[in-house]
Amino acid sequence: MDILQSVILGIIQGLTEFIPISSSAHLIVLPWLFGWGERMLNSLTFDVSLHLGTLIAVLSYFAADWLRLIKAGLASIAERRIGRDPDRRMAWFLIIGTIPGGVAGLLAESTIEALFHRPGVPVAAASMTMLAVILALLGAFLLLAERLAGHLRTMDQLSLKDVLLIGLAQALAIFPGVSRSGATITAGLALGLKREAAARFSFLLSAPIIAGAGGKSLWTIAREIQANGLASFDLAAFGLGFLAAAGSGYLCIKYLLRFLAKHPVTVFVFYRWALAALIIGVVAARS
Repeated sequence: MDILQSVILGIIQGLTEFIPISSSAHLIVLPWLFGWGERMLNSLTFDVSLHLGTLIAVLSYFAADWLRLIKAGLASIAERRIGRDPDRRMAWFLIIGTIPGGVAGLLAESTIEALFHRPGVPVAAASMTMLAVILALLGAFLLLAERLAGHLRTMDQLSLKDVLLIGLAQALAIFPGVSRSGATITAGLALGLKREAAARFSFLLSAPIIAGAGGKSLWTIAREIQANGLASFDLAAFGLGFLAAAGSGYLCIKYLLRFLAKHPVTVFVFYRWALAALIIGVVAARS
């Protein structure tokens, strides 16, 4: 992977991690379309490492929120009481909502990796077709949630049941094409949240799961470097991709929240359908 490719993928990752159009799908589709060949470490490692850039984006954008939530969470542990404090409730809700996604990642990551990230093996047409179907289906669910939702509730009105349902939706993001933000925003809208509230909770909920996956990825990278070494060029590409993801991710959060405060998510639905149609067309043309 050259530097330009890593920067492009970093920008794409930063934008698509938070826009509900699936970052993992784009990181598979772009190299597949343009024949870029094997990605760094031939696995999910480069994908998740770019996610570390978006982790920095979500932590920095919501820095004040995270400091307040961590303080409230620690206070609830020290006092052994949550009470009605909204920050204490939200801190624990984020922990609880992360559990389904963490379990799904531990159980299914190797299976998904075998479908889309086998070293030296091009992504199969069947896998790309499945990716297109997932993109289209989740787009339909997002549109349905947008059209039927009440758009009245705020984050403070979330219940434990709501959080578990949104957490289960996040667990589906293990499948490329689902979109972590797409699944959680769809679930939030279906539960009656305002668009901006659904997106804000989605972004906050993404941080722990990205941190966990990123930590696992860094451990894998460290073992690869120890065993095989890593050229400085690859390190430069990795670093620039990380920075590109962090910068584009921060800007994406900022402007997407403003957009959702006034506009529906319909444009993202149509984009998902267009991308799915493109994938199917290319698969058919290459058959």
